[in-house]
Amino acid sequence: MKDSREVIIIDSGGANLASLEFALERLGARARVSSDAAEIAEAARLILPGVGSARDAMQRLESACLVEPLRGFRRPVLGICLGMQLLFQLSAEGATPCLGVLGGTIGRLQARPGLPVPHMGWNQLALTAHDPLLDGIAAGDYVYFVHSYAAPPSEVTLATAHYGADVSAAVRSGNFWGTQFHPERSGSTGARILGNFLRIES
Repeated sequence: MKDSREVIIIDSGGANLASLEFALERLGARARVSSDAAEIAEAARLILPGVGSARDAMQRLESACLVEPLRGFRRPVLGICLGMQLLFQLSAEGATPCLGVLGGTIGRLQARPGLPVPHMGWNQLALTAHDPLLDGIAAGDYVYFVHSYAAPPSEVTLATAHYGADVSAAVRSGNFWGTQFHPERSGSTGARILGNFLRIES
């Protein structure tokens, strides 16, 4: 039987891997970073983080032979920031084909007066659907964002944030969840979301 508190963080080359690993360990999870395809395929649950460009991230996944194992994974997966964007079909950042487990295209945020791109900072959540990932989370709770691209609201959206326009802040389709914000940098709200993910049954 798989250990439900064990989490594999996919080594996507981002600098936030250690902070994510520590955040999970504080919640009692046994977390480790891996890029081994066989280990990832057998994991109880996965987290796909990401920073940088969609094209570079997809190339790293392809080089590690992780694209098909990720697409075929049947236990809980959480994509964070760029990792969430990689779950969609296409990123407008270089017209990059992504994993395609969620439908839709990631678009670039539009800079506006007082709203620079990238969007960096705290923003409030508006809840649009009930889901175990957001158990105990209230409308108006603040979470921390760092991004230049985002998914428009759609049928997979669980929560939105407003930055000139509404964008998907949390999404789900089947066993794939995503947060555009960084839960590991979002205080007690982010810790609650990570804890909820750890409790989701395979």
